[in-house]
Amino acid sequence: MAFFQDPPRLTSGFDDLTLRSFLRRMVPRDVEQSIAPSLASMGDRAAGPLADLAHQHRLDEPRHVPFDAWGNRVDHIEVNAAWKQLARVAAEDGLVGVAYERRHGAFSRLHQFLLVHLFAPSSQTYSCPLAMTDGCARTLELIATASLRERVLPRLVSRDPSRAWTSGQWMTERTGGSDVGLSETIARPGEGGSFRLHGTKWFTSAVTSEVALTLARPEGGAPGGKGLALFFLEVRRHDGRLNGLTVHRLKEKLGTRHLPTAELLLDGAVAEPVLGLTDGIRNMSSMLNITRTWNAVCAVAGMQRGLSLARDYARRRIAFGAPLAEKPLHLETLADLSSDYDAAFALAFYQALLLGKSETREASASEEAVLQVLTPLTKLFTGKLSVASASEVLECFGGAGYVEDTGLPALLRDSQVLSIWEGTTNVLSLEALRALAREDAWEPLIELVRRARSVAQEPSLAALAHSAETHVVRAIAWAREAAGTNRPLVEAGARRFALGLARSIAQALLVEQAEWSLHHEHDRRALYAARRFGTARDELPLSYQPQSTRAYALGEPLV
Repeated sequence: MAFFQDPPRLTSGFDDLTLRSFLRRMVPRDVEQSIAPSLASMGDRAAGPLADLAHQHRLDEPRHVPFDAWGNRVDHIEVNAAWKQLARVAAEDGLVGVAYERRHGAFSRLHQFLLVHLFAPSSQTYSCPLAMTDGCARTLELIATASLRERVLPRLVSRDPSRAWTSGQWMTERTGGSDVGLSETIARPGEGGSFRLHGTKWFTSAVTSEVALTLARPEGGAPGGKGLALFFLEVRRHDGRLNGLTVHRLKEKLGTRHLPTAELLLDGAVAEPVLGLTDGIRNMSSMLNITRTWNAVCAVAGMQRGLSLARDYARRRIAFGAPLAEKPLHLETLADLSSDYDAAFALAFYQALLLGKSETREASASEEAVLQVLTPLTKLFTGKLSVASASEVLECFGGAGYVEDTGLPALLRDSQVLSIWEGTTNVLSLEALRALAREDAWEPLIELVRRARSVAQEPSLAALAHSAETHVVRAIAWAREAAGTNRPLVEAGARRFALGLARSIAQALLVEQAEWSLHHEHDRRALYAARRFGTARDELPLSYQPQSTRAYALGEPLV
């Protein structure tokens, strides 16, 4: 009989032991019991019908229809049935709204981002408009006029799909995305305090959204970032026609191909200032904090999806007389992927928790300072790690990992955007250095990693905590000294500084999780993760523990 390989099968992401252990440790029991049903439901659907729907429509990419049958300019964007259904699920399950209902205080953000973690890998990158909607909602909540906030915010956070709006984020122009101070879009005064925008937006994701935030320079305004203002606009007028904008084309991208990303001409688009006519970049800082957190969570979510598939496949694929799950070298590969995922999860969701505490004013001054540094660090670290993880996952499948209709190549193509969008690794490295100085976060950051050393009792965990603390202390000392004497050196070393700092913080967080898990769950998974993550990957193994490595690599309890 001819051989046919049994493909990998998805299981619910809510069954992930890393997620469940973190939830038990960080969330009060009553909150955990309250949010668990929604997480279980999302996990089941994302691994089942939503994943099936997304795969069924994987070839149905957005299509730009510039004219109707009678020659009228309509610039309609057709999206597939999966995209529409995913939009409905996102609204009904409150993937934005949960954070603003704040039923569980600071833990509402954790609830939201755990839902996102489960949903995102099956969402055809619908997570992108949700991230920008969340960023817009937070911006309006914090700084918009009462009339704008009351008119728009309920739509952005609505659970009713017929009322819910999503928001675009139109910042990138032909002059570039990182240095937005070079923006060329001009805002000219209109009627009733409104403005009309004129310019080209070069990279506008989720062009199907109902509203958008964008930057423009009021006519006669100062050059550079200081002279830009943050504007809000509705994409269509009340009669359904586009609001003074033309879609030139949709971008053909490496990945995120179901996400309609367009080049737009603004030719008199009516908009209103969110807050004043200057300091637009500063006024969008809260939006960036939100979208960068989404970016990190989606990076971790992609890592979990790839790892889940690779683990299941290892049990099904027979090679050289035995399943891959019995091969020591393959298990080592899966174990490395697992420890990277555990570290990325710990970092991203600790930052999400701090964000929730900040929004509900439960964060201490030290936590606020750490949050400002951790946001760019977490985004840059998880973004880079997700690309490496996706590449390794594809290799776990051999040739099948390179075949499009398995769905596996999309993991790699879609991950690449995560190290680019909302700040490249280099840009964010410099931001992290500036945030350290601006927030005077040197000592709070050291205290964060020192906390792991104070709780670590198991000898190897104590050693790992000491190593993390030593690295952070030395790195910060270097940054402080070099900043005053050799600024070119600081810039040249920013990337290594940021990646090393993020790695050491993740290591400290793993130590805390491991110590807790040993005493409260009697599970050594987190201990194994911390040890493996803290070991250089180019060192030859001094020992091998077949049963422990197998259990950890395949996502099983290690008791």
